[in-house]
Amino acid sequence: MFSRVLVPLDGSKVGEAAIPAIAQLVDKLAKGTKVEVILIGVITLLRHWVVVGEATAPVSYTEEELKLIKDNIDTYLVKTGEPLKKKGITVKTMVSTGNAADEIIEAVEDTKADLIAMSTHGRSGLRRLAFGSVTDKVLHRSNVPVLMVRAPEGTKNQ
Repeated sequence: MFSRVLVPLDGSKVGEAAIPAIAQLVDKLAKGTKVEVILIGVITLLRHWVVVGEATAPVSYTEEELKLIKDNIDTYLVKTGEPLKKKGITVKTMVSTGNAADEIIEAVEDTKADLIAMSTHGRSGLRRLAFGSVTDKVLHRSNVPVLMVRAPEGTKNQ
């Protein structure tokens, strides 16, 4: 059985689809077992675009801006983890910066997670090729099992 689950979240309702699945899994399969859930948010863009007249230029975030972004993500993760905490599950949060798939794989190693639970947008074919899939990259590179949860139909664009 698993004892430490990593759940990557991107701030969308689609991403949050894994939360109820983990709560149900713990209720059904791990009742009485101490399970820790680590919610991770990854900052993938370290700069933003500034428009001046007809020109645009990439500008790196300042340390203050990055801190504010990290704080906002952590606040979101804490709030999103509340339903799990109410069920008696230990919830931790972490925020990292970089390529999402790379950061998730690294977080598995750092936290010694034995399961990754993540949502999928359910894209296939050309849309998957065009947009890429963090879930797909994690699935193929992970050394631990990956539970993929398809988001409910109504949340596809949220």
